[in-house]
Amino acid sequence: MNASDILKKDAQQIWHPLTQHKTALAPLAISHARGNYLYDHEGNRYFDAISSWYTCSYGHCNTTLINALQKQVEQLHHVVFAGMTHEPAVVLAEKLLNILPHNQSKLFFSENGSTSVEIALKMAFQYHFNRGEKRLAVVALEGGFHGDTFGAMSASGLSVYNGPFEDLLIEVIRIPAPTLENVDSVLEQVDQLIDDHEIASFIYEPLVQGAAAMQMNDGSALCRLIRRFRESGILSIADEVMTGFGKTGSYFASDQMLNKPDIICLSKALTGGIMPMAITSCTQEVYDAFLSDETSRGFFHGHTYSGNPLGCAVAAASIDLLTSYEIQEGIARIKESHDAFKPTLEKHKLVAQVRHCGVILALDLDLEMQRYGNERNEIFQWFWNKGVFLRPLGKTIYLVPPFTTTWTELDFLYKTIMEFLDSRLV
Repeated sequence: MNASDILKKDAQQIWHPLTQHKTALAPLAISHARGNYLYDHEGNRYFDAISSWYTCSYGHCNTTLINALQKQVEQLHHVVFAGMTHEPAVVLAEKLLNILPHNQSKLFFSENGSTSVEIALKMAFQYHFNRGEKRLAVVALEGGFHGDTFGAMSASGLSVYNGPFEDLLIEVIRIPAPTLENVDSVLEQVDQLIDDHEIASFIYEPLVQGAAAMQMNDGSALCRLIRRFRESGILSIADEVMTGFGKTGSYFASDQMLNKPDIICLSKALTGGIMPMAITSCTQEVYDAFLSDETSRGFFHGHTYSGNPLGCAVAAASIDLLTSYEIQEGIARIKESHDAFKPTLEKHKLVAQVRHCGVILALDLDLEMQRYGNERNEIFQWFWNKGVFLRPLGKTIYLVPPFTTTWTELDFLYKTIMEFLDSRLV
């Protein structure tokens, strides 16, 4: 099927995510992908500068991951995970717990970032319920994003996603992201919330709030909040769906913080973009609150594809890649390169702010723009025409390149960004 036929049938039959189809650009028909590039049906290639929503951290069609998938599919591709287990799940669990923060003890499997958050919130609610406490409120950071299912959406603070559903959501209280300057006043607000509400959990994106235009927060200030909540018996949930698996420079953003979460949400790069899979990890203390002779005190949540052997096998191979010298060297290379490029960006007249953390680099244009709109679409199209795939968040342009990105490719990305900025001054 050629690109024209694909686009025609797509328009007739398909409803795309995060899309207002009356005003959106037509989707891009991709033929195949290899390494760090996407290819259209005419053979043109486009550098995947956001690792396809932060999933393909090891490039597309990585041979290590493909081999793991092919080997597993010939042995066991799926089996019910309630009442059964298998070697790929056990191998993955051991490898993942070896690199997770030291306080994590148990893993619960699902299929995507939203469900990992949904599970975390339900765990926290039932944790208190099983201990004889009724705690129904959640505290979250302003501008946070945690997914699109109802609990995850409730915890998110972006009205463009939540507007029609505001009256249907769980009770969530939002607080400012803590900084070195405001942390004392935020702690005062937290103390008042603890007095006034029965709070079950505090959910946050450690270090980087992705959908909030890559807002970067101070880890030490965030640690003070986690400690204060813990002192009041409130569970902390780290949403590492975006930040996990190397993107902030460490295996997990939580590694760079002294106070560790009680629950961690993982997905996206867990399988390197090969298979849909998510994991919610928790401490032994959280898990133990569900152990009882009463069946109803167990965690009765399940997904048909929980613990899928194919996903487990690929995720285990993905962890081997993450911990390898080659990939750690790649992460260090991107961090070093971003750091060197940042001063050049900061000097440009059209740039209001630059920030980076690990392989994540973000710049804000000194313009007022809608998050989704014609100007944003024009920026997207400009970069696409230059051979770069990225998704601007309004006036924010950001990169989250694969760990396999070379010096030459980084130089190409930076030169393309500078060309764009200069073109806007004309």
